[in-house]
Amino acid sequence: MIIQIDDDFDLDRIADSGQCFRWERLDPEEESPHGTGRRERLDPEEESSHGTGRSAYRIIAGAECLYLTDLGGGRYEFDCTREKYDGFWRKYFDLEENYRAIRGRIDPASDPFLREAADHEKGIRILRQDPWEMLITFIISQNRNIPAIRRSVDMLSAACGERKTDSRGREYYAFPLPAALRALSEEKLSDCRLGYRGKYVHAAAEAVCAGEIDLGSLLHADEEKTMAELTALFGVGVKVANMYTRRLRPSAPGKSISGAFCMPMKKRQWRS
Repeated sequence: MIIQIDDDFDLDRIADSGQCFRWERLDPEEESPHGTGRRERLDPEEESSHGTGRSAYRIIAGAECLYLTDLGGGRYEFDCTREKYDGFWRKYFDLEENYRAIRGRIDPASDPFLREAADHEKGIRILRQDPWEMLITFIISQNRNIPAIRRSVDMLSAACGERKTDSRGREYYAFPLPAALRALSEEKLSDCRLGYRGKYVHAAAEAVCAGEIDLGSLLHADEEKTMAELTALFGVGVKVANMYTRRLRPSAPGKSISGAFCMPMKKRQWRS
């Protein structure tokens, strides 16, 4: 299914933004239509916000798996049904929000730093990820680089996630549910190379299963309540809680412009 996206949308920049850990980069030439490897040529402005038209990814989010190819010119091939796109992936990529319009509302005279930052990183979108998966991956991310985080998340999913098959017959594992993760032994958690974070991950699963925290309700809570609830979890400090809160709901439509681009990052995550 081909979707035209006339907004900031750069697959490579999103993949490297430190907010997703189950994106597998594929050979774009093999993913191109009919194996020709042909792409539309873009002008520099379009290329900076859409990508180069030479990107392809296999993306696992929760229990879903998608093959996504940048065809150039704002055209993207989603290897899914229209129903799945409308019901899941459109929301996942936050495609109901116009990022280009938000950038346009930033006055360079009154806030030159924010305008420069927004223009420099255009193409990145704030992924609307499952709150449970986001919490656990951010806990795992403490003091680690992106490749190490990805390995641990994949190993954890294989250890207790549901085994599934994607549209091309490849096996993958859904992100584990709280009860499945809680049931993992200390030895199994250690095998996922979590280090000291293993006890934090297990404690979060215990808290969710026991009803001590309702992650769904935090979608509608104010920032103060969200931060208090999260930092009450064993092993979750202010930095992880802040990252989670900003990604959970970075801005409300028509309200804070700065909030839409407030995405705290850890410098060490950029090392590979």
